[in-house]
Amino acid sequence: MQLVFATNNLNKVKEVQALIPSEIKILSLKDIECFEDIPETQNTIEGNAIQKAEYIKTHYGYDCFADDTGLEVETLNGAPGVYSARYAGEQKDANDNMNKLLEALQNETNKNAQFKTVVALNINNKTQTFTGICKGSITSSKHGDKGFGYDPIFKPNNYNITFAEMDLSTKNSIGHRGKAVTKLVQFLKLLKEKK
Repeated sequence: MQLVFATNNLNKVKEVQALIPSEIKILSLKDIECFEDIPETQNTIEGNAIQKAEYIKTHYGYDCFADDTGLEVETLNGAPGVYSARYAGEQKDANDNMNKLLEALQNETNKNAQFKTVVALNINNKTQTFTGICKGSITSSKHGDKGFGYDPIFKPNNYNITFAEMDLSTKNSIGHRGKAVTKLVQFLKLLKEKK
């Protein structure tokens, strides 16, 4: 079985490949020569994931999965949420985004937040979604140099370190993307058994 993972984010590819069984071949957008920006114009995380997977199926004909992830901060009514990647502007710069968020939370006592990933799978012309959530809190400064995005300021519950201070296998075992991809893998295994 081969599936396209609709992302240009090599960090995401690395995380997901570590979770997917070797008999499932993952193709990147580069592998299928998709170099355009895939639209993400929906106002929900689910909507964006579904839109990306459908785009690849429609334009390239491959079975595909796509993910969208948002950081939802309780005291900011779920912001940055669906706008996490471009929270500080269209340049989509992780440091700018973190700095803006740290500033917004400077005088807040409630730092509770959660990462939410939705993986949308478009296979056999049907779409399925799988959701993973990781609860935690926002730190007051950046720690660690692993991971990407908001990882240096997100500390998952029951841990004293941020995602950016964690090794990949620990992050995958407790993280939002890991949880969503695990559900995806279980679904693909069931699909294979039915054949």
